[in-house]
Amino acid sequence: QVQLVESGGGLVQAGGSLKLSCQASGRIFSINSMGWYRQAPGKQRELVAMITKDGTTNYADVVKGRFIISRDNARNTVGLEMNSLQPEDTAVYYCAADAWTVIVPDKWYWGQGNQVTVAS
Repeated sequence: QVQLVESGGGLVQAGGSLKLSCQASGRIFSINSMGWYRQAPGKQRELVAMITKDGTTNYADVVKGRFIISRDNARNTVGLEMNSLQPEDTAVYYCAADAWTVIVPDKWYWGQGNQVTVAS
């Protein structure tokens, strides 16, 4: 089993910045991709950014140029630096990881979610 614990987030004024962090723990053999999703009230969960083990990144068009995803493979952590935040970025942000454990191969795990609120 893999646990993802998120930190960061909170309330910020429009134009401000926040950083999210996520720590994966458990009997992890390997983690392929790690990333962030978000879900705003009344909307479906959507991909924000993803990073592979070799550092290849993928961003949703609406966050390109504003958000930066990073990863520390040795520590099994992933971060999301969010800049120029806008009210439409308000959502619950979820960390996700595609991990192999010593028991379960290739499964996606999710964090508990962290609220990000951008005030106008």
